[in-house]
Amino acid sequence: MTTQSTTPSRLSAALATARSEDRAALIGYLPAGFPTVDGGIKAIRALVEGGCDAVEVGLPHSDPVLDGPTIQTADDIALRGGVKISDVLRTVREVASAVDAPVLVMTYWNPVDRYGVERFAADLAAAGGAGCILPDLPVEESEEWRAAAAKHGLDTVFVVAPSSRDERLAQITSVGSGFVYAAAVMGVTGTRNQVGHLAEDLVKRTRGTTELPICVGLGVSTAGQAAEVAAFADGVIVGSAFVQRLLDAAGDEEAGLAALRALAGELATGVRRR
Repeated sequence: MTTQSTTPSRLSAALATARSEDRAALIGYLPAGFPTVDGGIKAIRALVEGGCDAVEVGLPHSDPVLDGPTIQTADDIALRGGVKISDVLRTVREVASAVDAPVLVMTYWNPVDRYGVERFAADLAAAGGAGCILPDLPVEESEEWRAAAAKHGLDTVFVVAPSSRDERLAQITSVGSGFVYAAAVMGVTGTRNQVGHLAEDLVKRTRGTTELPICVGLGVSTAGQAAEVAAFADGVIVGSAFVQRLLDAAGDEEAGLAALRALAGELATGVRRR
């Protein structure tokens, strides 16, 4: 049986701080190695400088089945640049040492399994990581990871979707920690003109199963959308919109970093409007 520490994790503390300020937390995502490893480190730091309360470092994957075309493009750039797990861990280390915000890794399970479960947990913790989001790891198969994560003080965040039945929600939330990642829409990631109408219902149903904070992602790209989600969720997760700002900068590093800070600032204002 996996046991959890009674001391709040860095991730829990960051979310609690946002809650104490009567607002939702803002969580930003960018893949490691995009546009380069060094450039990616600067970019993720820029998210916190702009107003993100926590950041997710994506581990690029050759077949990101849950990610839309924008993040797939960024992953492809990173992979063609030769990004490795060691570069992801370096990204975590350099970001965590430079910002006062929890740094998570978001990854599909296969790279972790190949790297070694215990080894990955130990190396992520040593790099200053706060936890891991594992969107494709079934909770029924997660005991080995959760034990390693708990041993090294890492949170394990699982994803719930509008298609999840209430009993499934309870099963998932009973073993997760840090927060619950609620996918606002069915389908792959990507910015949308409207936040999925299923999001609020999913958050309400999930709240009935857990006291963990619930953070909503998949589709948020504007301050207005961030405010809309912040009205019913504990956190707002933004990824594709940040990736798109870097793509739009077309290799102009300073312009890209400025665009990231500006968007993070706008979204941070949005989550405070609830």
